[in-house]
Amino acid sequence: MSSSKTKKRQSRKKKPAKKYPLKVEKIGKKFGGLSAVNDVSFSIEKGSITGLIGPNGAGKSTTFDLITGITNPDTGSVKFDGEDITGKRPYQIANVGLVRTFQITRELKEMTVMENVMLAPKNQIGQRLSSVLLGGGRRKVESQEAELLEKAWETLDIFHLDKLANEYAGNLSGGQRKLLEMARVMMMDPSMILLDEPMAGVNPTLKKQIITLIKKLSKDGYTFLLVEHDMDVVMNHCNPIIVMHNGGVILEGTPTEISTNEKVIDAYLGGSE
Repeated sequence: MSSSKTKKRQSRKKKPAKKYPLKVEKIGKKFGGLSAVNDVSFSIEKGSITGLIGPNGAGKSTTFDLITGITNPDTGSVKFDGEDITGKRPYQIANVGLVRTFQITRELKEMTVMENVMLAPKNQIGQRLSSVLLGGGRRKVESQEAELLEKAWETLDIFHLDKLANEYAGNLSGGQRKLLEMARVMMMDPSMILLDEPMAGVNPTLKKQIITLIKKLSKDGYTFLLVEHDMDVVMNHCNPIIVMHNGGVILEGTPTEISTNEKVIDAYLGGSE
């Protein structure tokens, strides 16, 4: 990694940040009169790997959608780094550093791995004709593209995708697609990442690789909130854990507290789908 890039990452760590960058306050959402999410509140601590679990139909994915602007809440608010982002569009929320992945990956199958990650960075001069004509022209575009290409190679190296840079994304395995989606997210310079079932369809070897990367990025100051059904992953690598059931939060605690709580056990063994 170049010294300039290292300095940028070090400077990011030194910036003052909120202890709880994400605050969800009493959000609710109904679909056709049925309550999918009801009065949900929680705060996510900076640098944590927080798990969001619950049986199918608990409201986890809808909560992700409400936080990231895919769907607007009927009630409540979402604040990120002290800014109210309730009702903002997904790209506006991503631009302030809060990004997400999806349970079903959304790679551009007919483009290469490198092309996929090069599309992700925000504020690219070459994407706007006015910037090309009025903002410095071709030289400025080429300079930025060179910087982004260097960053893309570094990112692909981190996610062990550099040898697949020229491979079409549609030819990747399920686990490699998960890595590609995370790599694209990192190209957007986030401070917090929401992962929707990052281990789904991933073989054990790549699963360990993804966990290692998440833990390393967490130590570097990135914050994670992940929905995951693999309880071994959640119990061994997430702390705290938030449990949802029937659209609401029933408990937040450590892995030990979660695994021994009767409400949680009942939700999983007797909860509705």
